[in-house]
Amino acid sequence: MCRCRGGGHHDRMEPLTIILPSPEATGDLARRLARAARPGDAILLSGVLGAGKSVFSRAFLRAACGDPDMEVPSPTFTLVQAYDAPVAPVAHFDLWRLDGPGGLHELGWDDACEGIVLVEWPDRLGALMPVEALRIELLVTGEETRCARIAGWEDRPVWAELAAWRGA
Repeated sequence: MCRCRGGGHHDRMEPLTIILPSPEATGDLARRLARAARPGDAILLSGVLGAGKSVFSRAFLRAACGDPDMEVPSPTFTLVQAYDAPVAPVAHFDLWRLDGPGGLHELGWDDACEGIVLVEWPDRLGALMPVEALRIELLVTGEETRCARIAGWEDRPVWAELAAWRGA
């Protein structure tokens, strides 16, 4: 069964808090998580406008696809962009313009969940919120600095790696 299926979410542990002193650190976090992603995964990015969701998404997609120079357009108007990554297809959803989950099936949500989904503005998912998702909340803490609160994937080796790294 695809772990991307809806049903709300549950928290098993306290979120991991990582200070990101620069956009480069946000990109480093994204690259570390891209290496750990596998088919059926959902990565949910929340935060206010300007919090770094696009910076994270571009770095994640470039790392997942193995192309550091790949063009990564924002899916704000198309709502979804698809990428062929070696580990699995990746669908990058930007749900900012959606009022709720009603149009997701038309955008190919179900098929996308067989690969990896990266979702900006996941609050629009409603009941389709994946249970086993990696949830990342980006908070603005300064002009360049951000704080990432991460929950999910606690059972994966990347969790210990991130706990040791802490954005430094």
